[in-house]
Formats: sequence, structure tokens, C-alpha cells
Amino acid sequence: MEITDVSREPTARAATVGREYGLFLLGAAVVALHVLDDNFIQPQPGTSAGDHLVSGLVPLALVAGAAVLYPRLRAGLRAIIALTLGLLAVAGGIAEAGYYTFKVGASGDDYTGLLMIAAGALLLVVGAWTLWTSRRGGSRRRRYLRRLGIGVLGFVVFFELVVPVAFTCGYTHAGRPIVPEANLGADPEEVTFTTNDGLELSGWYLPSTNGAAVIAFPGRKGPQRIAGILADHGYGVLLFDRRGEGESDGDPNALGWSGIPDIEAAIAYLQSRPDVDPERIGGIGLSVGGELLLQAAAETDELKAVVSEGAGVRSAREALLASGGAERLGLPFWLVTTGATAVFDNQLPPPSLKDLVGEIAPRPIFLIYAGHGQGGEELSADYYEAAGEPKTLWEIPEAGHTGGLSARPEEYERRVVAFFDDALLENR
Repeated sequence: MEITDVSREPTARAATVGREYGLFLLGAAVVALHVLDDNFIQPQPGTSAGDHLVSGLVPLALVAGAAVLYPRLRAGLRAIIALTLGLLAVAGGIAEAGYYTFKVGASGDDYTGLLMIAAGALLLVVGAWTLWTSRRGGSRRRRYLRRLGIGVLGFVVFFELVVPVAFTCGYTHAGRPIVPEANLGADPEEVTFTTNDGLELSGWYLPSTNGAAVIAFPGRKGPQRIAGILADHGYGVLLFDRRGEGESDGDPNALGWSGIPDIEAAIAYLQSRPDVDPERIGGIGLSVGGELLLQAAAETDELKAVVSEGAGVRSAREALLASGGAERLGLPFWLVTTGATAVFDNQLPPPSLKDLVGEIAPRPIFLIYAGHGQGGEELSADYYEAAGEPKTLWEIPEAGHTGGLSARPEEYERRVVAFFDDALLENR
């Protein structure tokens, strides 16, 4: 008869958990190292460690809290923590360090970011191994119920926490690093100007021949075609890399929460130009560019006319307005995205666009949206209702997101140019 020494089981189990905990701490330490490097040791050009207190300290506190609680939790919860942190580490490392390494080569904090990808993979192995080794014990019914519970909890955590936070890592840590080739029909001037928070932004300018100028936003790629058209009609056109993109300083934010100082600096630059009447400055924005120009026009009267194409949702504030209710835009997703963006961007979310657009009148706005746009683009109709006169709304049923010019090139050019002519050149 074989005798099992049950006295050794707790000791063996403790040793197993100890090894698991050691591997978890190793992975968590590398994640913490990159957070320190990214926020405090090698922050983005034009920024300092003091600009990243929230984005640095909150993740560090969460990682430290997970490290303290980890050995005190049951195997299922330990596995969920390891898998969650591992997924976020892999996603965050790829979104930032992997992206920049592929596009322009590794530099700065990209090295610890690449190391964080490996740490994330280690944490995923730890989590999976913990789940596998915790399968034994108890009745079959209890084991299956436990697995079902862990599976459901893991599913919820993945789709309602990991996915939106991973997307937010990309939104707030990766901006287009390469300046595209200029295809504007004329050679632009290379220009730089400085924001009121000390960032130097770079861009192109096509001089005005009619005394008016338009900011075409965002970036130096998407607005090129409409910029060339406006220049052909005599308008000065300014395109520039928003903060954290191309040759501009600062932290990127694809949702545009930090972009108002960029627009204000662009307006100030145009006002300084001898070829531009300071009272004849407008803007045309695509997607997040349209959202930012609407906000800028609401907060300053120096923008005299705005065309916004494809404005939609940039936080949970707009998601709450969606026709069809929260399910249509995924309110839980946007709540987590909004909270994570507030942490990573070190600021509170901007006001709802619906609350802002009423402040623009009596300056005119022209809202354009696509019939096949991305989620939330149909909110342009709500923004139109909330805006004062003069205002124009145009739906292009066959167009995709910011695809109005491609869908109806002649009509788009005619309507946009006529809008700016009426707003900026009348009574010249």
C-alpha cells in the first residue's frame, strides 16, 4: 500500500506560488520601469516630468497595488491580474515602442517599451500557467462552475477594460512620426510657431492672395487635397503637425483633448502674416480636426468660419448623445476610454460638443457627415440642431468617414469654397 505524505502538499504548494509570484514581480517591475522611463526619465520633447504626474503615478500605484495583493488572492484572481497586466503591457509596448521602431527606428524610451512587450508575454504565461495548475481539487461540478465564473469574469475584464485601455494607450502614446511629401500644387513655406504651453509646432504655409487664410487640420497628410483647392482659390492655407506628431513637440492624443492650444497658436501665426487680414481667418477640420475647430471657435471669436467634416465622439459626454442609446456606441467602452485618456493625458475630458456649438454664432459653421461614417458621426445632426444661425448641414450618403471630397469632388469644392467666400471675403 502506497502512503502519500500529505504534510508535504502545503509546502509544495507554497513553493509553487512563490515561484509564480517571483515571475509576476519580474514582469511587473519591467512594466513599472517603462512607466518611469516614459513619464519621468525620457518624456516627449517639449514636456517635463511635472507634466506627467497623473499618467506616471496612477499606473505605478496600480502596478504596486497588484504586486502587494497578488500572493493574498486565490489562483483564479491571480491569473486574471497577470493576464490583464500582461495584455496591457504587450498592447502598450506594441502601440508605442513597436510602432515607432517599425516606422523610424527605436530611440529614447522605446527600448524599455520593447522590453515591456517581453515582460507582458511573461505575465501572460504566468497567468495561463496559474489557471492550468489551479484546475485540480474539489468536485467536478465545483471545478466546472469555478472555471465558468473565471471565464465570464475574464471575458468582461478583457472587453470592457483591457480593450479600451489598450486602444487608449495607442491614442495617447503614438502619433504619426513621418512628415509626408507635400502634394499641394505649389511649394509651401516651412513654418514653426509656439503654443502658449511652450511647445514648438511645425507645418507648411501656402501664402494668401485674397487676404484670407484657412487652417486645414489635422496634420500634413489628410487635409492636403482640400488645402490645395483652397490655395487655388486664393486662400492662404496652414497645415501643421499637431503636438506629438511629425516634427512637433509634445505628447500625442488622437482624440484631440490637448489640441486647443495648437489651434490658438495657429491662429496667432496667421494673424502675424502680412498677407492675411486678422479678421478673415477660418478653419476646415476632418474628423478630430473638425471637433477641435468647433471647440476652438466656441472658445475664441478669432475663428470667423468653420467647416467640420466627420465630427463625432471624443469622450463619454458625446457617447451619451448617440441615437439608439448607449448600446449603439458602446457606453461602457467609452466610459473606460474616457477615464483612461484622462489619466494618460493628465487632464479632464473636454466639454460636450453639443454644449459648445451654440457659442459660435453669429459666426457661420458648415457641418458635413457621411452616410457610411465611423460610429458617432451622425451626431453632426445633433450639433447642427444645437448651433445658432448661420449654419449649414450636409449629409453625403455614399461617402465614408471624411470621404466627402472623394465622393463628390465638384460639389464639395463648390460648396466649401462658396462657404468661405461668403464668410471671409464678403464686404472685402
